[in-house]
Amino acid sequence: MTMYNNPFSERTMLLLGSESVERLRQANVLVVGAGGVGAYAAEMICRAGVGSLTIVDADCVAPSNINRQLSALTSTIGKAKVEVLSKRFADINPALRLRCLAQYVDESNVAQLLDSGPFDFIVDAIDTISPKVSLICEALERKTPIISSMGAGAKTDISKIRFADLWETYNCGLSRAVRQALKKRGFARRKVPVVFSTEAPDMNAIAFTEGERNKKTTAGTISYMPATFGCFMAQYVLTRLSGRK
Repeated sequence: MTMYNNPFSERTMLLLGSESVERLRQANVLVVGAGGVGAYAAEMICRAGVGSLTIVDADCVAPSNINRQLSALTSTIGKAKVEVLSKRFADINPALRLRCLAQYVDESNVAQLLDSGPFDFIVDAIDTISPKVSLICEALERKTPIISSMGAGAKTDISKIRFADLWETYNCGLSRAVRQALKKRGFARRKVPVVFSTEAPDMNAIAFTEGERNKKTTAGTISYMPATFGCFMAQYVLTRLSGRK
């Protein structure tokens, strides 16, 4: 059954038209990070009919993920997030060419990951600085379109979520850290489209943590904030891939 006679695509085609739907079907998207933000971005991209999707995340579902993450249920605790999403997305669109990688992305393997494309768009939903910056730098070097998520934690006002260039963000500790790291790597002022929140973070909702790779703090979260960040990222990607910019 093709997309054109599949009820799955009817509403999308009614809105975007057959040419845009075909553009999406031909597209190949990479989503790195399948937590609170990335999984929602990936699902919206899947439901829109993108033909090829690669999802990368090394983590397994933990009880603390249930308040905000798409893959997190009491029945999925301990399972790899990409395994849970793989079954879910195949059930949404069996025609999807889906690749799920349970691996940690860092400077040592990011080039190999991008070589496995080519990708038409990259969704950066990594929440730790070093691998995030490595992915952004590699995308900039290759001139591969990318949209990057900044911090959704310690914030509650959904109306303050915005698109911006990384260098124009404020009230976001993750943005500040990423800017500093990009400067050190010689990428100062290189345009990086991001989703961020203008809301000042609640500093009482930020705690120091131990035992987490490349992560010194953790922030309190509410169910709808990471999900909305993910939807913003999906809209950015789908608008450009469909040719409706």
